[in-house]
Formats: sequence, structure tokens, C-alpha cells
Amino acid sequence: MLTDLEYQYSPVRARVRDLREYLDSPKLKQQLEAVESQIADPAIWADAARSQPLMRERKRLETLLADDAELSRRSEDVEAYFDLAREGEDVEADLAKSIEEIDRFVEDLDAKTMLSQESDPLNAIVTVHPGAGGTESQDWAEMLMRMYLRWAERNGFKTEINEIQDGDEAGIKSATFTISGENAFGLLSGETGVHRLVRISPFDSAKRRHTSFSSVFVSPEIDDSIVIDIKPDELRIDTYRSGGKGGQHVNTTDSAVRITHLPTGIVAGCQNERSQHKNKEKAMKMLRSRLYEFELEKKRAASKKLEDSKLDINFGSQIRSYVLQPYRMAKDLRTRVEVGDVDRVLDGDLQPFIRGYLKMRREGGVPAAIVDDIE
Repeated sequence: MLTDLEYQYSPVRARVRDLREYLDSPKLKQQLEAVESQIADPAIWADAARSQPLMRERKRLETLLADDAELSRRSEDVEAYFDLAREGEDVEADLAKSIEEIDRFVEDLDAKTMLSQESDPLNAIVTVHPGAGGTESQDWAEMLMRMYLRWAERNGFKTEINEIQDGDEAGIKSATFTISGENAFGLLSGETGVHRLVRISPFDSAKRRHTSFSSVFVSPEIDDSIVIDIKPDELRIDTYRSGGKGGQHVNTTDSAVRITHLPTGIVAGCQNERSQHKNKEKAMKMLRSRLYEFELEKKRAASKKLEDSKLDINFGSQIRSYVLQPYRMAKDLRTRVEVGDVDRVLDGDLQPFIRGYLKMRREGGVPAAIVDDIE
């Protein structure tokens, strides 16, 4: 029995060691001291744009230090039980329970450490566009939108459709929606890129195999603590009548709003509110988020640390393939994570891909997107 418990705990012990090395509590303490020295400056409280991020950072560091201390305590308890068991004490039941508990704790803490970037806790704004291919790609874009909405539903996130344009025959021409909840952006940050579907087309009377592409872009919904300078004369604001399957009043007035940031060409629109004022307010919020992500991209490019999952959207930056024919598999082309039950993935079970990407991001190993050889 004791030998079995040793064997069971061996991989957990290794993960505890790796996690504690990654957390590096002395370094965390130094970072916390630096943050607290800034917070001690009375002038900081007059500027919410500076004080709020500092408070969030202090909370993050304090939480990680507390987690490291708890991990150390649990690890020491397990080792103490092993020592007692080797001395002949009847503690194997308690030891087995402690191993099970620390294993769960390590799993949760491992996930937490993968969501440590400043924008990870924010809500996510997701935009889906079909590629070339008409109805086939538009249908695939709608399938992707449903996949993310199902993922959000399965994981307790709230969703809101901001703007959607129906396809000519089926599917969608574009869609933007917000997924709200803790760490929504962090969890979905690896979904930006081109997604490819291989299947027998339901729109082809000859039942031939087709390859379709759709692009996904995920940006954080930024809060008021992050200042984005938008000058009114740099904006073009267009109003139009909402399209799609609206309610009784949605399609009867020019209440939909589309805002274009002229210097960058970035566009944000909203059509789901009856009030033009509310649509404009939401569109501005989305525009600020996209400009924030745009500025982050410029900084990353300048420092040569641009994540390759945020490549320009083109058909050379596929990040994942979903194959329904001639075999069935979903494969991430960066992490090499594969799932055979592609229907489960399309129904919103994205956890293997999300975890694989976040683990690779944490370890600094995000490579360029790889295009596989599926024809």
C-alpha cells in the first residue's frame, strides 16, 4: 500500500517542485515590496488610471504568495505522513486523502499561474469573419460563433451579441459578441487566428469535400482604469438600419451605429439596442478595447515579442483544423493538441486547446503557426 502511494505521489511531487520554482516566492516578495512602495505615495490616489492597476497587481502578488505558502504547507504535511508511515504508524488513509487534496490544489494553482497577464481577468470581445468561399465559409463562421457561445454557457460565462450580419443563404458574414466573466479574455486569448474546417459540404449537390476558413479575433474589454486617447475628429460615425433577425422595433429605425477610427481603420459597431445612444456607447467601448489591443500589438512588435497567435488574419496563419472528412479530429497547429471527438469540440469543449495554449504561453514557447498538409 505504501509503495502504491509513493508511486501515486511521485508525479505530484514533481509538479509541486516545478510550480514552486515557477512561483519563485523571493521574487514575488520583491515585486510586492516595489508595488507597495508606489501605493504608499499619496499622490497615486488622485489618479485612478495608476492606482487601480497597482491595487490589482498587489492583490495578484499577495494571492500568489499565499498560494505558494499553502502549497508548501500541504507538501510538508504529505512528506510528514510518509515519514510516519515508514515508521510503522497507521496513517495510510490520511496520507491517501492528503495526496488527493494536494493533487487537486496543484491542478487549480497550475491553471491560475497560466492566467497571470494584466489583461487576462477582463471580459472578452470576440469577432468572427468568414474567409473566401461564400456560403460554405459563412456557414463555418456561424458554427464557430456557436462553438464559443456554447463554451461560454458550459463554463458559466455571460454572453451578449453586439453585432451580427446574416449570410446571403446561410451562416453569417460577421459577428461580434462579448463573453463576460472572470478570466474570459485570458482563457480565449489563444483563439485569435484562422480556423479551418474540412468536411463534405452540405451545400454541394455532388457531395464533394470542401475546405473552409474563418478568422477569429479576441480582444479584452478594457475598463476605465486604462486610458485610451480617442479624439472626436479622428472618428467617423455612421448610423444605419439594423439587419438580421431583430425584435419588433430593431429593424424599423436607423439605430445601429458603426464607428471608424480613421488613423488606424479600426471599426466597431453595435446594433442590438433599440436606442442609437446605447448602441453608440457600446460601439465606443468596443473601439477602445480594439485600440488597446492594437497598441499592445505595436509594443510587442517593437520588442520582438509578438505572440504568433496574434498574426495578421490571413490564410497562412491557421491555428487549428477541424476535420470531419475523411477522418474526424480537431488539431491545434501550435500546441499539437489533438482531440478525436470533433463534435464535442464544436459543441464548446475547448478546454484541451485552451490549457495547451496557456501552458505553452507560460513557458514562453508560442511558435509561429504551422500549416498542416490537409488538402
